[in-house]
Amino acid sequence: MSKKYTFPMGGIHPEKYKLTANCPIEDAGLPETVCIPVKQHIGSSAKILVNKGDKVKVGTLIADADGIVSSDVHSSVSGEVLKVEDVAGSTGYEEKMITIKVEGDEWEESIDRSDKVVKEINFTPEEIVEKIRTAGIVGMGGAGYPTPIKTSIPEGKKVDILIVNGIECEPFLTADDRLMIEKAEQIIIGARIINKALGIQNAVIAIDENKPHAIATLDALCRLYVGVNVKVCKTKYPQGGEKQLIRAITGKELPTGKLPLDVGCIVQNVGTVHAVYEAVMKNKPLFERIITVSGDGIQYPSNYRVRVGTPISYLIDKAGGMDESVSKIILGGPMMGNAIVNQSAPTTKLTSGVLLFKEDNISKTEASACIRCGKCALVCPAGLRPFAIKQAITYNGPTDELRKLHAGDCIECGCCAYGCPANIPLLDYCKIAKQEIRKK
Repeated sequence: MSKKYTFPMGGIHPEKYKLTANCPIEDAGLPETVCIPVKQHIGSSAKILVNKGDKVKVGTLIADADGIVSSDVHSSVSGEVLKVEDVAGSTGYEEKMITIKVEGDEWEESIDRSDKVVKEINFTPEEIVEKIRTAGIVGMGGAGYPTPIKTSIPEGKKVDILIVNGIECEPFLTADDRLMIEKAEQIIIGARIINKALGIQNAVIAIDENKPHAIATLDALCRLYVGVNVKVCKTKYPQGGEKQLIRAITGKELPTGKLPLDVGCIVQNVGTVHAVYEAVMKNKPLFERIITVSGDGIQYPSNYRVRVGTPISYLIDKAGGMDESVSKIILGGPMMGNAIVNQSAPTTKLTSGVLLFKEDNISKTEASACIRCGKCALVCPAGLRPFAIKQAITYNGPTDELRKLHAGDCIECGCCAYGCPANIPLLDYCKIAKQEIRKK
C-alpha cells in the first residue's frame, strides 16, 4: 500500500472542504410527493407504463427501457400516480415526468429488505446481466450510461480489469466515501458479481488517499475475498475521470474516440457497484442513492439516503434550511455540477450532491483579456490548449480548426477555468466547441 497512483498530465489541487466526511448516512425520509423523470440516463427515454390514478409500490416498474441504450425506471415510493406530463428538462427539451403522491411505504414483496449480507453468487453471467438490466442500474458517477451494456462484452473484445472508482475527487462530496465505509463488504461482493459477469478475477477499488477510513476498511475486507484489491491514488483533481483513472491504475493511455473496453478496462463508480450487489443479491431496483448536502449556506451539512424524485427543497429543509444569503445552489460537485434556480427540481439516479453557497463566497470578478500565461494548458489533464479553443470560438473559426485542437477530447473538468488568472470562463468555450463539432 506504500505506492500511490496518479495520472501524469495536468490536474489541480483545489481545497477539499469535505465537511461531511465524518457524517454517517442518514435516511432522508419521505416527502409528500416525488417527481420521477423518465430519462435519468444516456440514450432513449423509457416507455411509461403507468397512468394517472394508478397505485404503485416501492420498486414497481413504471417505465420500461426503450432499446439497448436505455434503462428501466422504478417507483421510489408507494402511493398514487398524480400526473404523467411533459416538463422542461435540463437540456432544454421536453422530458416526461411521473408525479406520485406518497401513501405509506409499501415495498414490492420480491425485494429482500433484510440486513443480511449475501455472499454466495449463485447466478450465471447471463442471469447477472439480466438482473442488472431489470433493476434499472446506470452509472452513478456522472453520465448515467446503462450498466448492462458495460457488463456485456462484445465478441472479439477482452476485459483484463474492473476498476471500481472510489476517488470522489470533487470538493465537498462525501457520499461515496461514506458508502465505502458503511457498505464495504457489499461493494466488494458487487465487484465480484461484475467480475463473474465479465469472466475475470481482477477488480481494483481505487480510492483517494484523503479517505483513510475507507481505505483501511476495504483493504482489511479485501483480504477475505479473491480477485478484489485496493489501490490508493494521490489526491489530485480530476483523478476520478475515466481516462485519468485508467492511466493511473494500468498505465494505459485511452486513445481519442476509444472506450475503456478497447484497452481491456471496465470502470464502474463505487455507487454503481453497490447498486449491482443490491440488484443481484437483494432483488432491489435502483430507486434511491446517497447524496451529500453541504456548502457554507446550509445549516447542517449531511449525507442522506434519498429516494429518486425527492424535491431539492425537501433535502434543504431536512438539513436545517439554507442561509438567507445563499446565491447559488449546485447539483453535483462545484467543479462539474450544474447550478439550478428551481428548488422543486427532483433528485435522480445521478444526483451526487446538493451544494449551497453564500453570495459573499461566489467570485464576481469580471473576465479580463488573456495574458497568454499558458496555465490553462499546463493544468489540462487531456493535454488541450483551452486558450486556443477559446480564440477559435471567439473569432468563428472553422469546425476543422476545433477538431485539430482536439476540442472534442475535453472532459469538462473545469481545471482551465479554475486556474485562469484572467478569470476567463474557458470551460464554457470548450463546451461550445464540443457542441459545434457534434453539429458537423
